[in-house]
Amino acid sequence: MKAIWNHQIIAESNDTIVIENNHYFPPNSLQREYFSDSDHTSICSWKGMANYYHIEVDGNRNADAAWVYHEPKPEAAQIKDYVAFWKGIHITSS
Repeated sequence: MKAIWNHQIIAESNDTIVIENNHYFPPNSLQREYFSDSDHTSICSWKGMANYYHIEVDGNRNADAAWVYHEPKPEAAQIKDYVAFWKGIHITSS
């Protein structure tokens, strides 16, 4: 699977975990130079608190476009530190 934004592959892995129609990418699959920490958080009733990343490619920023659970609830332990995307980031298998 590939996560693509602004014509750039920002994550790629054959080992994503799909939950609620979102592909969660392993931390080592990210092209870290495109990610920066965001102060934004959200709460999921069964996964816990999510932290967000901004994505920046070629000077264009997509704010809060990726999220991660650093300390998920036990029911979501399998996605600890895995990253999912939204806000126009295209997920493809090719």
